[in-house]
Amino acid sequence: MENKSANKQIMDIKELSEYLGIGKSKIYSLIKLKKIPASKIGRQYRFSKDIIDNWLKERIVTKKDDLQLELPANTGNKK
Repeated sequence: MENKSANKQIMDIKELSEYLGIGKSKIYSLIKLKKIPASKIGRQYRFSKDIIDNWLKERIVTKKDDLQLELPANTGNKK
């Protein structure tokens, strides 16, 4: 079965929920916390697929070793 939301450029809450595989209440929580890019048109939210895809790419989680190099223990200047 093909996911119709994957082909749409503008999605509503229900379609975004299906696209991301998360509940509508979680999406509303993310909107309230300003954690997800959303446009409000009247009383309804709309989401651009391109913007959501970029938002997802920016939040890729990698394993701890890949995040940053460890800094040396003494980084302060000694006189």
